Amino acid sequence: MMAALGQFVFGLSTLSFNDLQRSQEWRHPSSSRVGDRPARQYVGQGDDKITLTGLQVPEFMGDMKAIDRLTAMADAGKAYNLCMGNGQAMGCWVIESLNTTRTVFIREGVARKVEFTLALARVDDRQADPSGGLDTGPDGGVGEDDWYGGDPWDWWMGGDW
Repeated sequence: MMAALGQFVFGLSTLSFNDLQRSQEWRHPSSSRVGDRPARQYVGQGDDKITLTGLQVPEFMGDMKAIDRLTAMADAGKAYNLCMGNGQAMGCWVIESLNTTRTVFIREGVARKVEFTLALARVDDRQADPSGGLDTGPDGGVGEDDWYGGDPWDWWMGGDW
């Protein structure tokens, strides 16, 4: 496991990232002063963002439905806890954007190479979804509509993905 965002686990069997970039800001608004530099006062933390970039080659590693699961989590508009593979709790995050580039297509139009960029933004820890994005659909998490339902090679064999 490289990391977990709610119940979504990043790893070789699902979706792995190559780069993790973090940008943190602190707020110091200024007040103009005559004949002197502006006065600044620390008022708290600013934006905290993480960008994950990676590559998925479903023939060799990764789950083709993993990106669809992240999209469903983003569509829910909820915040999820982020935990790194070494056990470091990173706090609560929302999915701001997910960009994918699909290349090297087979005859059926399925991409053999998928590059992705996932942008996360830190929110207050009280906003965390207690289910962690767990499937709580109409079948209670045991039917065909589950995240992990079906054969992971369905996309290759012509199943819907």
